[in-house]
Parts: sequence; structure tokens; C-alpha cells
Amino acid sequence: MRFWKALSAALSVTALSIVPNAGAQSFPVKSVRWVVGYPAGGGTDFLARTVGAKLSQQIGQPVLVDNRPGAGAIIASENTARSPGDGYTVFSADNGVLVYNAALYKKLPYDAEKDFAMLGLMGRSPLVLTAAPGLGFSDAKALITALKQSPDKYSVATPGTGSPHHLALELLQREAGFTALHVPYKGGAQALQDLMGGQVPLMMLDLPSGISAVKANKVVPLLAMSAERIPQLPNVPTARELGFAGVEAYTWQGLVVPAATPKDVQARLGAELQKAMADSGVRQKLYDAGWEARPADAQQMTRHVEAERKKWHALIKARDIKLD
Repeated sequence: MRFWKALSAALSVTALSIVPNAGAQSFPVKSVRWVVGYPAGGGTDFLARTVGAKLSQQIGQPVLVDNRPGAGAIIASENTARSPGDGYTVFSADNGVLVYNAALYKKLPYDAEKDFAMLGLMGRSPLVLTAAPGLGFSDAKALITALKQSPDKYSVATPGTGSPHHLALELLQREAGFTALHVPYKGGAQALQDLMGGQVPLMMLDLPSGISAVKANKVVPLLAMSAERIPQLPNVPTARELGFAGVEAYTWQGLVVPAATPKDVQARLGAELQKAMADSGVRQKLYDAGWEARPADAQQMTRHVEAERKKWHALIKARDIKLD
């Protein structure tokens, strides 16, 4: 009897020891929903569909993009936060979702620090100050000089107040010492159309949204808000080269899941994401579309987000930017 009791106890311990991995071993058994907070056809949507297609091949289940645009991805953020934490909902979370919104809004329907678990970073794109072809500027130094000499004479379009593009403009104004008239649009597509048509002279542009226009010479890229020159725009100087060392600004994308998702499932998804991001075909497609592949694991993403919150929350407070 003592033998059977001991054997039963040993089997129980063994069974308990494998339970934590049971979810990851059986996951996934159905399609995964990839939530995107912006319309189909945009830069975020392209990245999700490109990486999602590779992820689908790896896990043997469909990865279906679910576009839920509106309110600067707040609608999609709330939807993800309220979704079951079972690994079958993932979300493209960007600067706005994870960093800016908490400082811009007094109240949000989600908590970026509590409602999401990070899987890893995917890609980024520096912001680029661009000009309408007819404006006459082809040199960044000349443009900055003109902006300083004529406060508020020139208007600068962005996809909206509180967007990475707007905050990049605020950072550049502070560091370069000029003031321009900010013209916030409801999205980047119309702003880009107006830039190409000359209705607005300047725009803070992300490359995934404007690479086709740049290649077609329909807009003039003048200044890159990056640490180094953008590979797709090797002739465009950086703000650092002009003497503004503190001016760096990117749009970036990471992948998150609802916070209740089991740790082993998070680990499985994170590992599959890293594998997908290492694929040369995926990286080339992102490069061609204006993205820079910047894969990072969950811990690295956490540190990145913490550093971004410290930097941008201070700027938002100093510039008194509010959205409610």
C-alpha cells in the first residue's frame, strides 16, 4: 500500500510539472486574429499582413487581420484588452497605443501597462520632414533657416494631433528653435494628397505611407529624424547632421496580447514572431515598403517602451499637448 501511495504521489508531481507547458504544446488549434487599429492598405496593415502570412506558415493555422480603425487605435486597443487571454488575439501596438495616449488623455478605455503583455518589436520607420515640389526648397539647412526667420509662416501637415508625426514636429521645433503652424489631418492619406498638390507646403511623413510618392518625385524629402541616414533615402541628411543631436523620432510597431494570456503561450508566440522577423523574404518586403525590420524580444520591447514613455511624456507635458 505504501508503494502505491508513493507511486501515486510521484505521478501527481510529474503531471503537475508538465501542466504549465500543456497550453503551448497544444497551441494553436484554430486561427489567430491579428487586430490592426488602422484601415486596410496602410503601413501598419501591410506590416501585419506581411509578418502574419509568415507566422501562419510557421504555426500551421490561419492568421487573420482584423482592421478596427478609429480614434488613433484606441478602439482596437480596447477591443484587444477585452478579448480572451488565450493566445488567439494579437495586436499591432504602436507608439500611440503604448506610449503617447496615457499622457495625452485624462481617461482611456484601456491601460497600456496592465492590459497587454508584450511579445516583441517588429519594425520602425523614421519620420521625415518633406516639402511640396513647388515650394522651392531642396536643402534642409535653407529650410530650417527660413522657418526660424519667419515664425508661423509655414504650415506643417501631420496625420493628427498627438500622432508620432506631430510629436516629432514638436521635438524638432523645440530643438531647432523655430515655430511653424501645425495642420493636423484626420489621417495621413489626405495630408499627403494635399502636400503633393501644393495645398500644404510641408509635411512630417512616415516612409511606409509616402515611399511611393518619394520615389515618384511627388514630394521632396529634406530631413530625416533618425540617428543615421535612412537606407532608402541615402541623400537625405539627418537632424543630427544639422546639429540637432537630440532629435530622433520614429513610428514603430510591436506585437502584444491580452495580459491574461498564459506565459507559455506568450513565449511560443514570441519565439514564432522572432522567427518570422528573421526571414529574409519578410525583411525585404518590409524594406521595400519603407519599414526597417527591428525585431526585439519581449524583455527588450519592455525596456524600449519604458524609455519611450520617459522621453515623450516629458515632451507632451512641456509642450502642453492635450486631447481631452
